[in-house]
Amino acid sequence: MKNDIEALQLLKDARTQIERELSQVIVGQKAVIEGLLIGLLSRGHCLLVGVPGLAKTLMISSLASSLKLTFSRIQFTPDLMPSDITGTEIIEEDRSTGRKAFKFVHGPIFANIVLADEINRTPPKTQAALLQAMQEHQVSAGATTYTLQEPFFVLATQNPIEQEGTYPLPEAQLDRFMFNLWVDYPSPEEERLIVKTTTSAVVSKLTQILTGDEIIALQDLVRRIPVSDHVVEFAVNLARRTRPVDAAAPKFISDWVRWGAGPRAGQYLILGAKTRAALEGRATPDEEDVRRMALPVLRHRLVLNFNAEAEGIGAVEVVEKLLNDKS
Repeated sequence: MKNDIEALQLLKDARTQIERELSQVIVGQKAVIEGLLIGLLSRGHCLLVGVPGLAKTLMISSLASSLKLTFSRIQFTPDLMPSDITGTEIIEEDRSTGRKAFKFVHGPIFANIVLADEINRTPPKTQAALLQAMQEHQVSAGATTYTLQEPFFVLATQNPIEQEGTYPLPEAQLDRFMFNLWVDYPSPEEERLIVKTTTSAVVSKLTQILTGDEIIALQDLVRRIPVSDHVVEFAVNLARRTRPVDAAAPKFISDWVRWGAGPRAGQYLILGAKTRAALEGRATPDEEDVRRMALPVLRHRLVLNFNAEAEGIGAVEVVEKLLNDKS
């Protein structure tokens, strides 16, 4: 237990150092950066949604630069094929014997941090190539299954305003993402600083803080953090109350929601709460940690009905109303 307490303090210090490094190139967006760190240490994946020009891609590449991990970027396009992501088999000839054999050439998915840029620009067949990798950390090619190197972290970006010619992610794939993180516009002060720093000749070089082995050890530490029964009960009830068929669901859920969150939501609420507590140096999470995880965990797991659409109600309003509901 003593070693775990020391590890919690080291994690808290590492978080401060990573945020300090990222602040050299990223202005503001502290909540999004916290979400990325929580997703990484929870062994989850994150979907970043925001209009162009809000540094989504820069944020992810900068995070990779502050960690001693391999990084690859996949620009999703309508003509991208599954093998362009996972890799492909080629015929290779042994010049000494003349014999030919198949050789698997690894695709960009074989990296610690994978940036799936504009994931909704590619057809479902190619989007599905990520499913096995995200869930099982493996890739199958032919009759062979290849294990991905740990830690493995997928970060996808999506533009919410240009939907013509795009392919919305199916619910099964959205459920694989631990968090849906919305990247908002900067404040006036932040925007002035962005313009000032990005139009100068200064180039920031980020220092690498954590190695892959250290991140794996911290991921194991998060799993060992104890959680009280009442916090687990709160998270499970919160996820169940999003389902219209559940007896405990408030009336506005049955009015606005067609499908609620599945059991994976409760798992991610607790994992996120544990990681948030660990990043702050605390030995166990409380209900407030679960509340802070509710929006990024539930936002993309609710399928709203026509009534909600007609009334201009979005998933954010539903989650916030659910958190404030006392019934």
